[in-house]
Amino acid sequence: AFQYCIKHMDKFMNVLKDGRLELSNNRAERAVKEIVMGRKNWLFSQSSTGAKSVAIIMSILETAKQNGLDQFKYINYLLDKLPNELSLLDNQRLEAYLPWAENVQLHCKQSPIN
Repeated sequence: AFQYCIKHMDKFMNVLKDGRLELSNNRAERAVKEIVMGRKNWLFSQSSTGAKSVAIIMSILETAKQNGLDQFKYINYLLDKLPNELSLLDNQRLEAYLPWAENVQLHCKQSPIN
């Protein structure tokens, strides 16, 4: 273990040189925990189409969470607005519904905790 530390000392020192770096990967592990737990459950999906649908929904929810949105508000927003679009094949039009879009942020932002 000491040999390993000495060999890689310059890389370990980067954490001390740049305050933006974190000493552990706990945040990354927490972010994927739900997906990892779900993966075991998806092994028992009734069909590959069902498993794919769950994966899509989980991706939408996690992306919303990472962008500071209330997941319930965001899903409701999408289900309310998207059916009224003339076409879902226009990427430029769909960009307005991405979690970082200004209008989505305005309507779906998480409420601050009091």
